[in-house]
Amino acid sequence: MKLLLLGAGGQVGFELHRSLSPLGEVIPATRDGRLPGGGRARAADLASPASLEALLQAERPDVIVNAAAYTAVDRAESEPELATRINAEAPAVLARWCKVYGARLLHYSTDYVFDGSANRPWREADPTAPLGVYGQSKREGEIALADSGAEYLVLRTAWVYAARGHNFLRTMLRLAAERDHLQVVCDQTGSPTPARWIAAATALTLARTRNGNPWRSGTVHLAASGHTTWHGFAEAIFADALVAGLIERAPFVEAIPTLAWPTPARRPAYSCLDTRALRERYGVTLPDWREGVTQVVGELAR
Repeated sequence: MKLLLLGAGGQVGFELHRSLSPLGEVIPATRDGRLPGGGRARAADLASPASLEALLQAERPDVIVNAAAYTAVDRAESEPELATRINAEAPAVLARWCKVYGARLLHYSTDYVFDGSANRPWREADPTAPLGVYGQSKREGEIALADSGAEYLVLRTAWVYAARGHNFLRTMLRLAAERDHLQVVCDQTGSPTPARWIAAATALTLARTRNGNPWRSGTVHLAASGHTTWHGFAEAIFADALVAGLIERAPFVEAIPTLAWPTPARRPAYSCLDTRALRERYGVTLPDWREGVTQVVGELAR
């Protein structure tokens, strides 16, 4: 099996490059044609969707794994066209090619397609109502895949972080070295999910579509078990970082409401995802979010 991995330089893409390798030949692609560490990759700029077909025709993959995305949630409010090109128009191009050539497309989406008003974990069939441009662009990408007629799988995930890249965990550790007092929102709830877990679950899901489980086009939720708030996430990060010796002292973390921390884009207040379909269809269940924090902090300490 030949897999074209788009976004191979990002948090999830970096982990996928390793996790997908047992499944076949992995062709990594990044916007500038370079991998983290200086390795070579194919060039694939999703901001120019029309340019993608040349790469697809040259490589003729059996499966496209699209880990590339516009993820700057606040900046998207002032760059809606760019967010839409990358998150909606480019996936539509990929899906149309897959339909014509009989390839399959695995694509990632987000909890931001929901408005956060639920009081139980969001299910795949729940109505979507994005609060901002980022969520809307990702929702448009989902619709494009569903309308394409291609064989596809959308994995919706949430609160992604890793030992590399720009994410909440790394920001908290940086701020801990600079400040004694931090303010972190306490009324947004979700499931922090390590990029490495997402990559491992993706590879396992793809493997099981080759070993008895039929490919079922649609959307499946993929996130860590359990839930917390951004404030609880921060406290867990600092607790583990102290034990690992990454920080000498933990700052005081003041819990504040969302209203006290205004941002250009509104965030969903409740982002927990129901992952029952992932478990029942593919036998995949991610551990509790707290284990993920310990693992990623440990990775940074090593």
